[in-house]
Amino acid sequence: MHENEHDSSPITGYIPDWDDAYANAAHIPNSKAYLEQWAGQSKQFREERATIGHPMVKMKYSEHDRDCIDVFQPVSAPTGIAIFVHGGYWLRFSQNDWSHLAAGALNNQHITAMVGYQLCPESTIVDISAGVTKAVSVVAEQYPKLPIYLAGHSAGGHLVTQLICKPTPLDHATRKRIKRVLSISGVHDLVPLTRTRMNEQFGMSLADATALSPARLRPHLTCPVIAWAGAAERPEFIRQNRLLESVWAPLGVDCQTHLEPDRHHFDVIDDLSKADSSMMKRWLAA
Repeated sequence: MHENEHDSSPITGYIPDWDDAYANAAHIPNSKAYLEQWAGQSKQFREERATIGHPMVKMKYSEHDRDCIDVFQPVSAPTGIAIFVHGGYWLRFSQNDWSHLAAGALNNQHITAMVGYQLCPESTIVDISAGVTKAVSVVAEQYPKLPIYLAGHSAGGHLVTQLICKPTPLDHATRKRIKRVLSISGVHDLVPLTRTRMNEQFGMSLADATALSPARLRPHLTCPVIAWAGAAERPEFIRQNRLLESVWAPLGVDCQTHLEPDRHHFDVIDDLSKADSSMMKRWLAA
């Protein structure tokens, strides 16, 4: 049995308002403060790294301004590569907003890469997924042989889980180096999003959403997967979190579900910044 298997969080049934089901900020007290907090913490983290002589290094994986990766090197010899893909419904944020979340992996002696990508509606989710695949490939080529650990939050959870689905342009050698995937509050089924107003910017058809959904695809059986969410999240995100294990485990994937008590969609990612958190220990376990 997995952690919190018998929790009392509601299971989503019929949903009359899909926009509300995916409206995280509206259901988190003082949600706007988190935006300012993230920006401030990230700026401070980058400044502190520069002060100790280990500044951030920016890598490009296309000519587009947003297609870049912020890389942080640990103080001592690296033992692995931690790659994080941010959320924001494929519509907002950049890798610069999350620099502080690199601290946990860095303090566990991992090179930490924060991936940026183009956003909808200028880009499509198909193109964003292809871009993230290229970004991971670039990091893997730059730092050969080291094991790779993938993590993503919300839309980023979708993007990292899709990397291990069939078909994927990620080459076999890189895929074999992926030791664990951590999807934090991941959107694993995009079909419900076709019922939201956000789809005016996504431009997804039902066929598009089906083809883009990890929970509707066949995974490569190459590494364990952890679907992690906050127990205080919207019921639809708790359902999305459980969905991956319910579909993938019967196919032979070592996929586990976890609900972190008293955490919501905005603070569930905080433990990425803490080297000794249970999230970090499970994600980066040898």
